[in-house]
Amino acid sequence: MAYLLGCDSVHLEYPTKKVFDSVTLGIDDGARIGIVGGNGDGKSTLLALLAGSLAPDAGRVMRRGDIVIQVLEQTDALDPEDTVAHAVVGDVPEYVWASDARIRSIIRGLIAELAWDGLVGELSGGQRRRVDLARILVSDCDVLMLDEPTNHLDVHAIAWLADHLKSRWPKKSGALLVVTHDRWFLDEVCLGMWEVHDRQVEQFDGGYSAYVLQRVERAEAAQSAEQKRRNIMRKELAWLARGAQARSTKPKFRVAAAHELIDDEPPLRNALELRRTAMSRLGKQVVDLTDVTQRFGEKTVIDRVTWHIGPGDRLGILGENGSGKTTLLRVIQGALAPTAGQVRIGTTVKFAVLSQHLDELAELDGLRVREVLARYKTRYEFEGREMTPAQLLERLGFEAAHLSAYVRDLSGGQKRRLQLMLVLLDKPNVLILDEPDNDLDIDMLAVLESLLDTWPGTLLLITHDRHLIERVTDDQFALFDGKVRHLPGGVDEYLRLLESRDETRTETGPEPPRPKKDGAGLSAADERSVKKEITATERRLNAQHAKIDAIRAEMQEADPSDYAALGDIQARLHAAEREMGVLEDAWIELSEKLS
Repeated sequence: MAYLLGCDSVHLEYPTKKVFDSVTLGIDDGARIGIVGGNGDGKSTLLALLAGSLAPDAGRVMRRGDIVIQVLEQTDALDPEDTVAHAVVGDVPEYVWASDARIRSIIRGLIAELAWDGLVGELSGGQRRRVDLARILVSDCDVLMLDEPTNHLDVHAIAWLADHLKSRWPKKSGALLVVTHDRWFLDEVCLGMWEVHDRQVEQFDGGYSAYVLQRVERAEAAQSAEQKRRNIMRKELAWLARGAQARSTKPKFRVAAAHELIDDEPPLRNALELRRTAMSRLGKQVVDLTDVTQRFGEKTVIDRVTWHIGPGDRLGILGENGSGKTTLLRVIQGALAPTAGQVRIGTTVKFAVLSQHLDELAELDGLRVREVLARYKTRYEFEGREMTPAQLLERLGFEAAHLSAYVRDLSGGQKRRLQLMLVLLDKPNVLILDEPDNDLDIDMLAVLESLLDTWPGTLLLITHDRHLIERVTDDQFALFDGKVRHLPGGVDEYLRLLESRDETRTETGPEPPRPKKDGAGLSAADERSVKKEITATERRLNAQHAKIDAIRAEMQEADPSDYAALGDIQARLHAAEREMGVLEDAWIELSEKLS
């Protein structure tokens, strides 16, 4: 195999941190490398060094003179005045790119729903991310470096991207380096793994499953002092070896060797005992939906859904972006009244929600972490033993020095872990997790999964992380064209359903997206009516924004020791934010009528 690029004895240091110390790596034709490591350990920096956008302090980066490298960074440099078309294909004539099956497939797989002549500046952050990814993929290159490419992609798009990358180059040609926390994606695409930690880059053969196996093997052989970390990874390996991933055809994941290491590892969770405990905390009724329908304007998001959610159920909810999954969760918890039908919630139910955002921590910004912990009891039971809140935080990757930090100064990943801890300390019996994997690295995801293994209650999970949903839930459901559908075959069945639906909708031969005309399909009178409703909704949105700002200002002025007053303000803030969500959904639905 031909050598493409690499580095020799590279050293990089910032004023407050040494990032790399004498790192040597090589990348040959045919390499498919996944890069993992803790938040802040230098994964993105490594890509920048190899791509040549960052120079090392010592050592050298070597590249074959004729190779072309394309890099997807975490933030894009797209021109907001550009059209989607020009951002993706540039000045290439339409007859050229439209006749290229590969380019048509990329456009269809990532941005088919976007207006081809729409402006980049009018897109959401997630839509811009997909446009930037499409821009990178349509270009010809020898080396592709992708930094978190699965961000803002749903399960279907992630599966498409994996298939594209596996067939993008002929065997033993081209090279892929990908930074991602999506473990299914790593196992599906990668033939090698690099772990960035302690200023070094450790290399492993095979995908994620093989990487976990080799980490455990090395820890066993060396009798590692990192006992806690090893135990977490042993549990992860147990699931990989006994579950769906054990069917992997990757030769580097040696299932027999894995079984030798985890023969004495108990099952991940005692489902019967957890369900019995859940029933003692919840009774027989948790949430029952009967003929529930939820509409926004003329669009039906949930269509006559009847669904029984019982004590101890661990349910994963799948669906495309914008299909209404978060709306469904709001209906389930009683935060949004359905347009029709009935939602019955058990009298003993205590919900806790880990949302996609970190708004719940806003009131704690001015407190140190130890001051936050002081608000809670001194001891809680987790994983069958007593822990203090500080010990739980340590379990979640906090160090003693972090206890003195202000909440506002924590990183995104640290805030996410603190948010998770506060949710667990509230001792809910129904836990709703909406994209909990945001800002968590792979090791922290394993810790989260381990904590959830012994959590005795009803669990509802939304995530695009295929590994996570299969790992911690027992049953998966899809919100599919307004209906909640059970998936006995899990994520694979869901993808088959989407492909079957798309085949019935697609005419013979793939077509590139075409410009959308304003008000298409509406009469002039209807268009005026819709525009009038949009204007009225925008006024209500502005008023609601002002209301939320006023409540937050009230929270800043409140006595931090008056927990009753703070609780009342927080309840009013949540109610106002839920109302804002309803208005935003209504505005989106109205806007779509004009597109």
